[in-house]
Amino acid sequence: MLTTISAVLFVIVFFADLFGFHTNPYLGILFFLILPGVFLFGLALIPLGGWVERRRRARGRPSAEVRWPQLDLNDPIHRRAAVIIFALTMANIVIVSLAAYRGVEYMDSPQFCGQACHTVMKPEFSAYQDSAHSRVACVQCHIGPGAASFARAKISGLRQVVAVSFRTYARPIPSPVQNLRPARDTCENCHWPEKFHGDKIRRIVEYAEDEKNTESVTTLQVHVGGGSERLGLAQGIHWHMNVANQVEYIATDDKRQVIPWVRVTDRSGAVREFTAKGVTAEQIAKGERRRMDCMDCHNRPSHVIAATPERAVNERMASGEIPKTLPFVRREAVRALKASYPNQAAAEEGIARVLREFYRTDASNVKATKGQNVEKAIAATTTIYRRNVFPEMNVQFGTYPNNIGHVDFPGCFRCHDDDHATRDGKKISQDCETCHSIQ
Repeated sequence: MLTTISAVLFVIVFFADLFGFHTNPYLGILFFLILPGVFLFGLALIPLGGWVERRRRARGRPSAEVRWPQLDLNDPIHRRAAVIIFALTMANIVIVSLAAYRGVEYMDSPQFCGQACHTVMKPEFSAYQDSAHSRVACVQCHIGPGAASFARAKISGLRQVVAVSFRTYARPIPSPVQNLRPARDTCENCHWPEKFHGDKIRRIVEYAEDEKNTESVTTLQVHVGGGSERLGLAQGIHWHMNVANQVEYIATDDKRQVIPWVRVTDRSGAVREFTAKGVTAEQIAKGERRRMDCMDCHNRPSHVIAATPERAVNERMASGEIPKTLPFVRREAVRALKASYPNQAAAEEGIARVLREFYRTDASNVKATKGQNVEKAIAATTTIYRRNVFPEMNVQFGTYPNNIGHVDFPGCFRCHDDDHATRDGKKISQDCETCHSIQ
């Protein structure tokens, strides 16, 4: 009975998944793990029952008899009991179905991934909530549709559950994720890789550590570019992702920051290989080989940790969260953030103490009317700490390299270092004007 029922249900769900009627990855828990488990359990019971029955007969015992209860629907008592049992069974089915659906729906939520049983992911969840992708569910990038993606993710999840239970997980969580879904299956569902974007203007605001927090602005005209094989366009930064080009590389470190070898295949099929100076064939052979996609530059699209306290404070000052009129606020906020704290609660107390003491004793030119600005600066500075530093996970400013740009981390310069060259001497250029114009 178990085998037959589970087999029929599995076949139905299998074809529903095959034709795209089933898209929720967590429904696979019920249909592609538990249901086959019931099927196998039923299969195991069949020979077990036969073996038990043979032992009974070998001992001279009578054959097992199945005596079904007698049911006579002409009897009012039997008929009433049958109706009650049937009604209760239907009610139980509805209740269990609703509970199962709600459970699957909850397991599909970012709250489950980031809070319920994945507390180890606190840094990633905090960054996710503050990211441009905060309305994109975790499973849409980390777990693909269909049984294969689901099974791989859940097998990995079981390993993670064991690591969390015995506190054997890495601190911090390693990045990049080795089994992340291809960008073509995630990013490119929303971001059109063949779309030509032209140039974009980026305005970078920085503040000095003087009394007036002197502001300086750098304006970049970023050549995003793009294009398609159909239109024959291939220019700008998104040239790397143009479908007519194929860029492969080998990284020799686990964070993909050291790239000694690059191969470029253009639309005509011509191949060029660039190798960094002093790199041996043995080193290259031991590295990880990848075809370049969105994630090789946009490697922290939803989980950005600020590179430095200075950069984080600059951004909060530019947005007005930290008052720019407060003397020395840039210097003092950075100083408070760079202090060592055992946990976030201690950090909040320490940051408040540092800033209040400074503006009470050292900044004589701060009037009493500045009190609200001081508290505003304290609130914004503690928010920076809570958002970027997690002592229990050994996560702090700069823990995770961000490959966009080349100021705080190598980023573009991993390849564009004017050091990678072909055998005939052609180099990967480091010309600034290739990617942007500074104004």
